[in-house]
Amino acid sequence: MSIFDTPVTLLDGRSTTLQDWAGHLILVVNTASECGLTGQYEGLQRLFDDYAMRGFFVIGMPCNQFGAQEPGTAEDIATFCSRNYGVSFPMLAKADVNGEDTHPLFAELKKTPDASGEAGDVQWNFEKFLIAPSGEVIGRFRPKTDPEDDEIVDLIEENLPI
Repeated sequence: MSIFDTPVTLLDGRSTTLQDWAGHLILVVNTASECGLTGQYEGLQRLFDDYAMRGFFVIGMPCNQFGAQEPGTAEDIATFCSRNYGVSFPMLAKADVNGEDTHPLFAELKKTPDASGEAGDVQWNFEKFLIAPSGEVIGRFRPKTDPEDDEIVDLIEENLPI
């Protein structure tokens, strides 16, 4: 089974799979609206704006597991992201990224080690995973890594499909 076969629910409640983005380069990020790292939405949106025309997507998945920093409803989250950060990239429904109820997407993503060779649980909000157009997870970046860090941008530019 390909990662693109993973079922997901969009923030507006529609069900789909990652197949909608197959063949694109995708940066998946677990997000939160009340986190000290929430400002990373700005960099994520800039990346999306800069590279979308070349086959790149950012996909956010809100998560309330870290300090209860995403307590809102889907509507609250959508409004917050749009109003405060102009988010126009796809957002998925709020889900768990660790533990017994880990979303299947993150169950797969967490198998990928970071630059120091460590795989396993997501450490906090705004952990980032880069998925190649082939479906292979090619990068894992811990929460404090800025979305526009040279390491991420270089990997994006090396793997853009267009």
